[in-house]
Amino acid sequence: MGKNENKNKYSIIVPTYNERLNIALIVYLIFKHLRDVDFEVIIVDDGSPDGTQDIVIQLQKVYGQDRILLRPRPKKLGLGTAYIHGLKHASGNFVVIMDADLSHHPKYLPSFIKKQLETGASIVTGTRYVKGGGVHGWNLMRKLTSRGANVLAQTLLWPGVSDLTGSFRLYKKSVLEDVISSCVSKGYVFQMEMIVRASRKGYHIEEVDLHFCIAMVCGCI
Repeated sequence: MGKNENKNKYSIIVPTYNERLNIALIVYLIFKHLRDVDFEVIIVDDGSPDGTQDIVIQLQKVYGQDRILLRPRPKKLGLGTAYIHGLKHASGNFVVIMDADLSHHPKYLPSFIKKQLETGASIVTGTRYVKGGGVHGWNLMRKLTSRGANVLAQTLLWPGVSDLTGSFRLYKKSVLEDVISSCVSKGYVFQMEMIVRASRKGYHIEEVDLHFCIAMVCGCI
């Protein structure tokens, strides 16, 4: 996919807290897999005491401050507000939200972009619970808890997507601004509320199967 084929710009929001050991690798992998795409990485660090911000500053020297944006906050203020904070600094017309702990592999980003271009979807969300998806590196209890939460939410909320608790998603920026302004949650329930509200608002949602991976455990790098 070349820039002539896709005029969009993607703002990738990555909240961090004590991710000194992971942030350089995830940034490297983003650049590796999005070579022909116009994008910026917005790192929202919540006052990590481990030197995460020092690493990000070094990354800015390598990739440029226009490609790596450090937008820190003084302390941990919640995942939902981290996305809101990052969104304020996003210049792209599409926004990707993903975790910094390498459980969301950047190799899936082209699939998210391709799916959106093919379907015109307002949201593309990664799912672990369709054929082709899965979870690696979790013990059985954690898998059952996650799957059970999704089944319960599906039964009660009928959102029309298979993975409500996943947090690897691509949004049209205008859609994310609309949905995020409606949400009241601030913690990890925020992701579930986001997708349910988007579904209730009638936004077009597509899914991409992916493997959620504890990278250092299962060798996903």
